[in-house]
Amino acid sequence: MNPYTPLHFSLRISLLLFLLFFSCAATLHAETPEEVAARLQKRYDAIESLSFDFVQDTRGQLSGRPRKGSGQAFFIKSKDKTHSGKMRWNYLAPDKQILVSDGVNFSMYFASLSQMIVTPAKALEQDLTYSFFTGSGRLQKDFSILPPDQPGRAGDGTEVIKLIPRSQASQVASIQLWVTEDSLIRRIEILDHFDTLTVLNFSRLKINSLDPDDSELMERLFSFTPPDGTEIIYQ
Repeated sequence: MNPYTPLHFSLRISLLLFLLFFSCAATLHAETPEEVAARLQKRYDAIESLSFDFVQDTRGQLSGRPRKGSGQAFFIKSKDKTHSGKMRWNYLAPDKQILVSDGVNFSMYFASLSQMIVTPAKALEQDLTYSFFTGSGRLQKDFSILPPDQPGRAGDGTEVIKLIPRSQASQVASIQLWVTEDSLIRRIEILDHFDTLTVLNFSRLKINSLDPDDSELMERLFSFTPPDGTEIIYQ
């Protein structure tokens, strides 16, 4: 059969129109950065607790050689509005570090230094991961929301957005978030004003798996007594 018969020509036109239609439909339904931020905010507003494994990579001229770390993190919102949410980061590698907040005090324990620094938890509200994961952070209020530096580099339905802090006093220059289709953050890139880049990749995310009414669990997770001989510094 002649490949240029009217039937084949008609099929080619139909296929072309089909592809054009769905291409336009995909373009029309593409999310804006603001829409991604809005569904992300809605998702985390509904979360009462969150835990995950993480891998951290920090590099930059002022930070010296690249530094890597890994461990587990836990967050829970506070039912008492006079206190901040609770948080714990267990750094298991390369050195043991424990960062824990009970909503009143924030303690940073460094095993290699035999030292623990204690500060008011209120200061943590300037930290994106703490304020957002514990329910006090507001993306659209606290940041200008922009497209990512490299559009199209995420896959598997993941969207990337860029956040610029509105506060001139922020120590952070920009933040990029990798947001999954089910509105969870799986990667964060934080760039400070000295061009130091911190990358956090999250895995094994668990939503609402911590029972805030389990007093034994809350005590075990969100309090920490350092070993004897640890120097404790209050700031």
